[in-house]
Amino acid sequence: MTSSPHSASLPAHVDVLIVGAGISGIDAAYRVQSRCPDRSYAVLEARESLGGTWDLFRYPGVRADSDIYTLSFPFQPWTGENSMADGDEILDYLRRTVERFGIDRRLHCSTKVISANWSGETARWTVTVERSGGQDSPRRSIMTCSFLYMCTGYYDYERGHEPRFPGVESFAGTVVRPQFWPEGLDHTGKRVVVIGSGATAITIVPAMARDAAKVTMLQRTPTWITAVPRRDRFAARVRRRLPAGPAHRVIRARNAAYSNGFYHYCRRFPDRARALLTTAAARRLGEDAVREHFTPAYAPWDQRVCITADADLFKAIRREEVDVVTDQIESFVAEGIRLRSGKVLPADIVVTATGLRMLAFGHIAVSVDGEPVDPARHLLWRGAMLSDVPNLALCFGYVNLSWTMRADLTARLVCRVLHHMRRAGLAAVTPRAEPGVRERPMIELASGYVQRGVQSFPRQGHRAPWRMRQTYLLDMADIARASLRRELRGVPRTAVRAAGDDIRTGR
Repeated sequence: MTSSPHSASLPAHVDVLIVGAGISGIDAAYRVQSRCPDRSYAVLEARESLGGTWDLFRYPGVRADSDIYTLSFPFQPWTGENSMADGDEILDYLRRTVERFGIDRRLHCSTKVISANWSGETARWTVTVERSGGQDSPRRSIMTCSFLYMCTGYYDYERGHEPRFPGVESFAGTVVRPQFWPEGLDHTGKRVVVIGSGATAITIVPAMARDAAKVTMLQRTPTWITAVPRRDRFAARVRRRLPAGPAHRVIRARNAAYSNGFYHYCRRFPDRARALLTTAAARRLGEDAVREHFTPAYAPWDQRVCITADADLFKAIRREEVDVVTDQIESFVAEGIRLRSGKVLPADIVVTATGLRMLAFGHIAVSVDGEPVDPARHLLWRGAMLSDVPNLALCFGYVNLSWTMRADLTARLVCRVLHHMRRAGLAAVTPRAEPGVRERPMIELASGYVQRGVQSFPRQGHRAPWRMRQTYLLDMADIARASLRRELRGVPRTAVRAAGDDIRTGR
């Protein structure tokens, strides 16, 4: 399903405006329409189709880097065979979810949000959008909303991290960026070098190795990698014994507990985690290869631990379809890449899997009463709202667990906030940070993409309700017992100049 950009005109005003139609936006739409059915909403998506990351990434082998039972929605059971699902399976799942729950009727694709300005006088966001499609030039228009819900993720979809490589213009082959994979690129029988060792590279390398003459994974430093079966035997047993809904909940809870437990095990016992991961890899590759190419200097989960589904990367290395080289780039040359060691890697195609750029608002200029909002100057309340910014929620998923687990918690919290506003007769609510809260980076990982971008993101505090625990069960309990009346400062509807009947009635 692809929503036509002009299949329906934009509403002039909605109660809740959701920006982004990836996993976060679809989850948010479902929660708002099911828990707040008297609230109007719309979903705006800048791309031509829904899916977010899963519509953007088209590189070979694209798949989830976490199990699909936790990545999928709690309200839409996953019925596919694979636990480590491919990108096209996930995209089809998202399309079916949107159609099943009628979210497609509120979805406006090819509709890019340019700016959003909050007016304290009317308690509304005025949102400037740009719609494109067909032969027409993009057209700008204005709409308003009472509550703005940003589900744009935290990656820059327009460009990735692009380090400058000396001599790249002299390379006689093709340079490809995974984020913008060219349609129809044929790598059959070609020599391929993939620069990088993160989740994207670990997916692309074995996928391209099936048809390429040789694939070389060129890494500056090693990454922790663990092998996970593509199909989950526990899930298969549960699904044979229980109906789809209960089975999905059981598998999801078990996998979430396992993933979260492994993360905290790594953080608490780094030496044991090192031994566990290196021993498992050595059984497949041998101790010498693991010591040279798969033993990072940092502890497991100081950066993400990457997954190779069915050990496909390790198997491709054992079959000698893939070489791993740990070195640094001196320069590109006509025939390939010259390394600091002096060796030249011959290549017909070079894939620069060098990472993504982090972006808080998805290139949207946000302001409050005309004053620009800099996310880095604000604390993040319960992982969902910015301090001193009214009626604005943001969705940031977990870094140590599937994105959807946190996205769904945030969506449910937003619905609680909307109910609180209705019951208390409020037109606006704003989190206010109390004195003495010590600030920390929102994401506490040493990964390159995090270190490059986290300083431009909201901050977290050292204690609740400003602390992001990265633990699903604790977060769920904290959100359930949160006192919204105490933690949020409210503005009564009677104190706001009415811009229409919806302000007075709370519609």
